[in-house]
Amino acid sequence: MPLKQIMRDCRGLMDKTIEHFDRELRGMRTGRATTALIEYVKVDYYGSPTELRELAAISVPEPTQLLVKPFDPTSKSSIIKGLEIADLGLNPMADGEAIRINVPALSGERRQQLVSQVKKMAEDARVAVRNERRDANKHVDQLVKDKSSSVSEDQGRDTKQDIDELTKKHIATIDEHCAKKVSEIEES
Repeated sequence: MPLKQIMRDCRGLMDKTIEHFDRELRGMRTGRATTALIEYVKVDYYGSPTELRELAAISVPEPTQLLVKPFDPTSKSSIIKGLEIADLGLNPMADGEAIRINVPALSGERRQQLVSQVKKMAEDARVAVRNERRDANKHVDQLVKDKSSSVSEDQGRDTKQDIDELTKKHIATIDEHCAKKVSEIEES
């Protein structure tokens, strides 16, 4: 495995970690209603867990309310049950063929819980990025030790430095996204 391939794989995995972290953050509640709160909630639809966004149209008719219109009206009770199981602190109510969800204002205690949850998710993402660095460095070390490869110690050291720079950049991105979400939660 050439050094460039190791760098490419490492960058790809670190980028996926940040994408996953961002997707998790979008699902975190602030004080405003947003479709991202419930898009990825799993609903038991005919025996298979399905994301809510695949089962219904989700909209924000008011700043503190979500409206869910199931494509299949018979799935309404399954959707309500899935939203309750997700434990988002939301109370879905049936309204004709739609489901209305009022997003209550956050209490001070709940804000602190959400902030600590965001920080924990950020730390998990940092650990994942560091693990990718460790794995990439192991591959580089193996190439340097393998005498049949044409990789010198200097090339290995330079690649490791590049991997460290990549790691620092990704961790800074995680920290930035974490700080932004924490300020959103505290301000709402």
